[in-house]
Amino acid sequence: MRRLWLGFAAVLTVSFLILGWIGTRIYQEMPPIPDKFITTEGVTLIDSGEVGEGQNVWQSLGGMQVGSIWGHGSYVAPDWTADWLHREARFILEKWAEEDFGQSFDSLDEEYQAQLTGRLEGLMRENTFDASSGVVTIDPVRAEAFEANVKHLGTVFIDGNADYAIPAGAISSEERLRKFSAFVFWTSWAASTTRPGDIASYTNNWPHEPLVGNRPTGDNVVWTGVSVIMLLAGISGMAWWYASRREDEEKPTEIAASDPLARWQATPSQKATIKYFWTVAALIFAQMGLGIITAHYGVEGEGFYGFPLAEYLPYSVSRTWHVQIGLFWIATAWLAAGLFIGPLVSNFEPKFQRLGVNVLFAALLLVVVGSLAGEWLSIKNFMTDRVSFFFGHQGYEYVDLGRFWQILLMVGLALWLVLMLRVLWPALRGLNEPEQSLGEANSQRQLVTLLAVATGAIALFYGAGLTWGQHSHLTMVEYWRWWVVHLWVEGFFEVFATTVIAFVFMRLNLVRPGLAAAAALLSATIFLAGGIIGTCHHLYFSGTPTVALAWGSVFSALEVVPLTLIGFDATEDLRRSKASPWVQRYKWPIYFFVAVAFWNMVGAGLFGFMINPPIALYYMQGLNTTPLHGHAALFGVYGMLGIGLMLMCLRVLIPARPWKDGMLRLGFWGMNIGLMAMCVLSLLPVGLLQTNASVQNGYWYARSSEFMQTDLMQTLRWMRVPGDTIFFLGAVALVWFILGLKTGHSFAGDDDGFDTLPEPNPGEDT
Repeated sequence: MRRLWLGFAAVLTVSFLILGWIGTRIYQEMPPIPDKFITTEGVTLIDSGEVGEGQNVWQSLGGMQVGSIWGHGSYVAPDWTADWLHREARFILEKWAEEDFGQSFDSLDEEYQAQLTGRLEGLMRENTFDASSGVVTIDPVRAEAFEANVKHLGTVFIDGNADYAIPAGAISSEERLRKFSAFVFWTSWAASTTRPGDIASYTNNWPHEPLVGNRPTGDNVVWTGVSVIMLLAGISGMAWWYASRREDEEKPTEIAASDPLARWQATPSQKATIKYFWTVAALIFAQMGLGIITAHYGVEGEGFYGFPLAEYLPYSVSRTWHVQIGLFWIATAWLAAGLFIGPLVSNFEPKFQRLGVNVLFAALLLVVVGSLAGEWLSIKNFMTDRVSFFFGHQGYEYVDLGRFWQILLMVGLALWLVLMLRVLWPALRGLNEPEQSLGEANSQRQLVTLLAVATGAIALFYGAGLTWGQHSHLTMVEYWRWWVVHLWVEGFFEVFATTVIAFVFMRLNLVRPGLAAAAALLSATIFLAGGIIGTCHHLYFSGTPTVALAWGSVFSALEVVPLTLIGFDATEDLRRSKASPWVQRYKWPIYFFVAVAFWNMVGAGLFGFMINPPIALYYMQGLNTTPLHGHAALFGVYGMLGIGLMLMCLRVLIPARPWKDGMLRLGFWGMNIGLMAMCVLSLLPVGLLQTNASVQNGYWYARSSEFMQTDLMQTLRWMRVPGDTIFFLGAVALVWFILGLKTGHSFAGDDDGFDTLPEPNPGEDT
């Protein structure tokens, strides 16, 4: 174990040093925000501070929930960077064609078209930024194109656009519209202007726009090849190592004749966590309903089957709530599972633990209700841009909630950390389970130590979301935002869950403590070895230098390596579920853990690596291949895991009373089959067709209403209905089952024949 701990510490230390170094390079080389944009004739097009103020307008109207910027955001409206860049290029080409040839650009011979596009490429790619004055000098024709684009955006955000699911009045005034336009213009300027000393733009030539010379760079191709080689090498090495270890695994000498947890009586704090699980059930139901509404806006942007729902619940609100509620219920399930497992780990309950659990629940409830209300008020223009940042909508996907609610959530996580550490402390000191052998006690202490480390990381790493301010540079916000989304959610929550599951199987005597501790620590080390630096694969085209692309591509490929063999773990879990008749009590929590393994392979592994290599992401970023990966990985892995942990806790709560599993079976298969149908019938074909359009015509076209509103694309978007319906029915069945544990209708009888005499409570709350 000592070597495993040293390896774990080394991976953490080296990986964060590299990630931090990459962050300093990003800060040094991110696109400058010019003080002014001035034409060669001396006319000020964008004045001092207007780009930052425009960014704040974008944030308050929903930000990444209304289309996307640099490929990050929602999918119904266009990517505003790519859309602006293409419209500006077309405006200039049309003007030149009329002036020079008296014809439209499309009617010119190819030779003359090539002449004008070459001239345009030189105009758009030349970097005229003067660092000493902070001024960018532009040709007057770009100023004319700017005014035309402002007018177009007015028809979208002031008049409303049903194809984009944007209601009238989304931006409340012409002044705010112009500031928003200044911000979008800056993002397109950075996307087309050559970085000093380089041949590519600040965004590594993203988006694909042949008219201005935005094509894949050599780095995109080379590092894609390297990432594939690293993936194959990693899989080969992992398979070799895994095969060599199989015969050495410890297995329990015998399976207990009865449930080791049947004698357990819930402590007061464990009983207090039940309200968390009822809340999780309610939030699941709400999130699924909002998901149906959000998906439907893609084909009927102004309403829901004729009802003008967008007047009260715009797309940007429904999608914000859909994403945020999903994160809230998954996090709540995991936090509650930790609080419930704590007394099982230490056989001890501290004084006032129940009070702390209740206070934390009230705090989390306040954050959920307050942040959702603030987001609606912001998008409906009831807040100023400054107030919106603190109490409304920050505009950044997955971190949408206002800063005030962020801080409250951070305080809640700190309280959770205190509650977890005080209940784990006896186990960390080795004061529990005195009847264990010295080796078993040491192995369990190692597992508890890893649980404490993961708990601390979960509580503290959310703090990365507090590193930016209202006026922070978008590139640095993206760097820190993915610390929250990737490291917090996909990283340390994964370690926490792996450790909790290992402890549960150990507590049921289905796996030896030594194997449980070693397997959990090794899994955490392998996952974080790729996952920490792999965070950079989200940053290829966000104004970062090539160093982020190089490191991100290689290590994001290594993230996939352990997922390719996760089927072995799923097989072991199924084997354990059949080890003894009493283990059938835990059949459905184990089945959800098996589903996690499946979606880890498919959603995180297959669909994730499909878009992660640089050359793939260059064309695919922000297309429906992204929600394909997002739904399969976020719900398939973390959602299923949250449900599995919740069911395990509810099962331990009253272990001897058998469940009626009809609704639970319907819920399990409904959600899994529905999720797969949603992916393969709609998201995957739509995403692949968009990718083809992006390669052939440019990224702007793949996101445009001209392409997305064609009959074929509309039919494929409607094909989400079967999968969504099955998925929703499965979620309803699950919620109905959980509700039945409260009313009693989900229990089959008084006893399943495996009950034993109860033992006294390990502790009482006072």
